[in-house]
Amino acid sequence: MNFRLIAAALAASVVLPFGAANATDLEVTHWWTSGGEAAAVAELAKAFNATGNKWVDGAIAGSGGTARPIMISRITGGDPMGATQFNHGRQAEELVQAGLMRDLTDVATAEHWKDIVRPSSLLDSCTINGKIYCAPVNIHSWQWLWLSNAAFKKAGVNVPKNWDEFVAAAPALEKAGIVPLAVGGQPWQAAGAFDVLMVAIAGKDTFYKVFKDKDAKAAAGPEIAKVFKAADDARKMSKGSNVQDWNQATNLVITGKAGGQIMGDWAQGEFQLAGQKAGTDYTCLPGLGVNEIISTGGDAFYFPLLKDEAKSKAQDVLAKTLLDPKTQVAFNLKKGSLPVRGDVDLGAANDCMKKGLDILAKGNVIEGTDQLLSADSQKQKEDLFSEFFANPSMTPEAAQKRFAEIIASAD
Repeated sequence: MNFRLIAAALAASVVLPFGAANATDLEVTHWWTSGGEAAAVAELAKAFNATGNKWVDGAIAGSGGTARPIMISRITGGDPMGATQFNHGRQAEELVQAGLMRDLTDVATAEHWKDIVRPSSLLDSCTINGKIYCAPVNIHSWQWLWLSNAAFKKAGVNVPKNWDEFVAAAPALEKAGIVPLAVGGQPWQAAGAFDVLMVAIAGKDTFYKVFKDKDAKAAAGPEIAKVFKAADDARKMSKGSNVQDWNQATNLVITGKAGGQIMGDWAQGEFQLAGQKAGTDYTCLPGLGVNEIISTGGDAFYFPLLKDEAKSKAQDVLAKTLLDPKTQVAFNLKKGSLPVRGDVDLGAANDCMKKGLDILAKGNVIEGTDQLLSADSQKQKEDLFSEFFANPSMTPEAAQKRFAEIIASAD
């Protein structure tokens, strides 16, 4: 979809969300619908409502892949919400270029976001042509392997300390009737698992060569061949998952029906909601226990242009509230993510969050692929890995060839 072609026509047709009860009601759309996510988003709503405004919740089930097209369609169709979640990066790029989104530079300057948001790449991802268009709310890192301590005890093997030990433990898990690796059927889950394997096995430099430099030769090379071998192992280990949503896969780990899951730190919200304790009931391995690097992607809120002045003012209040120190702590403790502010107290963080904070403090970070690839390139990658994990007849070599072609044409 080329938003530039329709921007002029739509600029005149932007209207208020239907059914707004009063001038300070603000509809906020997002895809946080799992138990842990709902508990976290309630903290944002509570903080905004405390300002005298009203958070009108517009949750869309089905994760980002389902929600984003709906959000985009509403904005381009002249029925914008007050605020909407996207991931840090390029997902809203064309909406901004089409002139449909609020410029938050004045708010960001007044609130000193450049001084408090860490790492700076988060705010950079909100910046287009020198202007800031989104409010980052968290750092979500993909690079985690979550393990069920009970599952490994039942299988009679030690809890793995790294990816190779996990692969080696798979036969014992299967013998005990446990799925070694839980992977849901949504395409982004398989693609995300591959990205995590790439950083762990091929390293940071190769990751950037492929996704930042768009180096098709590196994508077709021997280092990435090793990653596809690991992805093939993951595919074999996950063949019994039979779930769709990511939180259903996490629940397999929580209940000991699966040994582990490669998933972002948002999985912690589900463990917390289930009353499980990090280090006791479950184990977390950043960087799959191989290469302790975390990505600094995550979630941000964008604000469509509205004609109603009162609602525009409420947008400013919400943007400020999202980065308020108390809001940052309350939200991120429930979400399992790290705050974007470098000046807040997270003394209540669990063992896994502390590992993430330590890695962040050391600067062992990378940008997320949402920050490096366009939405179209991301979609092509997701389609490839969805097919790869679902189709055992696709060889790692054939998949790597297609992957290199995607990188060669990526923007």
